[in-house]
Amino acid sequence: MGRFRPQSTAPVPERAILVGVDLGRSEWGVEESLAELARLAETDGAEVVLTMTQRLDAPVPKTFIGKGKVEELCSYVRNLDADVVIFDDELTPSQQANLEKIVGEPVKIIDRTALILDIFGVHAKTHEGRLQVQLAQLQYVLPRLRGMWSHLVGEQTRGGIGSRFGQGESQLEVDRRLVRSRISTLRRELERLERRRGVQSKARWDSGVWRVALVGYTNAGKSTLLNRLTGADVYVRDELFATLDPTTRALELEEGRKITLTDTVGFIQKLPTMLVESFKSTLAEVRAADLILLVVDASDPHRELEIEAVRSVLADIDAAEIRCVTVLNKADLLDEEELRAATLAHPDAQVISAREGTGIRGLLYRVAREAASGSVTVTVLVPYEKGLLMKMVHERCQVMRERYVQEGLLATVKADERMARTLAPYAVGGQESGEEHGEGQQDGLVDHVDHEGVAPDE
Repeated sequence: MGRFRPQSTAPVPERAILVGVDLGRSEWGVEESLAELARLAETDGAEVVLTMTQRLDAPVPKTFIGKGKVEELCSYVRNLDADVVIFDDELTPSQQANLEKIVGEPVKIIDRTALILDIFGVHAKTHEGRLQVQLAQLQYVLPRLRGMWSHLVGEQTRGGIGSRFGQGESQLEVDRRLVRSRISTLRRELERLERRRGVQSKARWDSGVWRVALVGYTNAGKSTLLNRLTGADVYVRDELFATLDPTTRALELEEGRKITLTDTVGFIQKLPTMLVESFKSTLAEVRAADLILLVVDASDPHRELEIEAVRSVLADIDAAEIRCVTVLNKADLLDEEELRAATLAHPDAQVISAREGTGIRGLLYRVAREAASGSVTVTVLVPYEKGLLMKMVHERCQVMRERYVQEGLLATVKADERMARTLAPYAVGGQESGEEHGEGQQDGLVDHVDHEGVAPDE
């Protein structure tokens, strides 16, 4: 055994230095933003060995940070044996190339965008998710290709025979064409998948199923909540962007109405624009929702900033007008004073702990109330030959009373506007608002179902 020492096969984490610049333009302080960047780096398997900050009125065009700070960075890289330097803000291609030249190989210089794209590349599991990440990565790489061939481009500047056919420039143009071609192919494939998703979404709409989307800052507990509500087995882990691909599960409320719940990708501040664009087909699930549950980590000291970051992305994808209920999750991590402060800041929010299961009954009651808002109470007689319509009555409506008679199904139901129009030809009584309980139905109608809703948690 002396000659053959066992070697560990575990991956060695890269040593990372984080660099942030305080420009005085963001509500997020530079320290808070770098703390989040550190979590992103750790999620991607890096070990943060140092954090550097600088206060500037504007980024330095050539190197983003000042000359003295660059020299300080080079010293830290050598002394700490760093493998990668991660900037909290997006670098231009020239800034990245200049910094790489100054710091020297083999140290990598990347920015927050590249880090997030790398995390997305690891965590995307479905075919569509991988295509979306590939598209965003190629869009990021395209303007940065020149630096990869700078050694060959330099050769063509020497002149002489054949200099008009610079190999670096030709190789660069070949690469650019290949990348552009791949981008076009990915866009076509994603458009095809988006059309298919649109057909599926329309089918869900036509079936009358009410749709709820879970949105929120990354690691707010959306997947845990989905698992708690539906018994799903969505991957859950205490890390940023643990799940990227949307997951839809069915849920039947106690009143009998069937709904769908969709878990979506978590948002983050400074979310790269190209990622929002690439994931628009996935985020279409949010735009098509009847209700949005904005899940918030109530124990996070930056929850207000995170809520604003989520609302900003919702506005970017044209989903800001959809009805939204704030859900303060992880209440089990708050003491009484912190919980009181959170509820005072958001008096209309539902307070829950998805992990512990507290507040879930009240949340379901709230969802049922939102689903019933704007509905009308109507008594209908649906003929037996209208089997599909009978199915829609039980799936889409809240059935208050029903009875099978000789002519068909005689039922008093609460229905939304669209379903009420569908049932109008079969109505045998008047309509009332959804806030009433439809007294005065036809004589002889025997109670078969009488759900008046479930009281929320005390």
